[in-house]
Amino acid sequence: MKKSLLIIFLVLFVDQVFKIWIKTHLYLGQEFHVLGNWFLIHFTENNGMAFGLEFGGSFGKLLLSVFRIALVFGIGWYLLRLIKEKAHNGLIVCFSLIFAGAIGNIIDSVFYGLVFSESNAGIATMFPAEGGYAKLFHGRVVDMLYFPLFEGHFPSWFPVWGGEPFLFFREVFNIADSSITIGVSLLLIFQKKFYGHKEQLPVVDPTSAETNSQTGTEVTAAE
Repeated sequence: MKKSLLIIFLVLFVDQVFKIWIKTHLYLGQEFHVLGNWFLIHFTENNGMAFGLEFGGSFGKLLLSVFRIALVFGIGWYLLRLIKEKAHNGLIVCFSLIFAGAIGNIIDSVFYGLVFSESNAGIATMFPAEGGYAKLFHGRVVDMLYFPLFEGHFPSWFPVWGGEPFLFFREVFNIADSSITIGVSLLLIFQKKFYGHKEQLPVVDPTSAETNSQTGTEVTAAE
């Protein structure tokens, strides 16, 4: 339990500190280079699902936020069950990472609209006097990690995208997304090892037990 709580706390702490710093120091679309042209901090906001997909306007946004919360409750319940059943430590770590990442993005989606002003016209402020940029459950997820490792063009014979330019890796993400991705990836790679784990219990040979005629208790014979 302590290990799981530590992982969840660390992921949430780093994720939220980084997001709040980005939100209060950069304007939307601003970026700076960290490692040449391969690693950039690029401030963008995700208004819907993963990779910037939209989901049915204002009502769809509300529905998505509620769905995320319900999903987190399910993951949390399963994580507690794994801890109670003394599952493989690797399995507990994976679901702790997934759980923490999901909560990290939910905090943005649920509360950031109330806490921050808009970032379109300049750098946002926390708890503005005029109120935040959106109502409860309608916040946007802050993304900033950008790795445009290489770019080029699809060969002309390539289906659908033949001859068109491509960039890898185009998506911008955050610490919470990374936590979820790492947890899911490790789970897929080591699932046989994790789910094949069973706690080794001592095996008692029934032929080695004797009944104490005076006390009526069962005593294991020493070899």
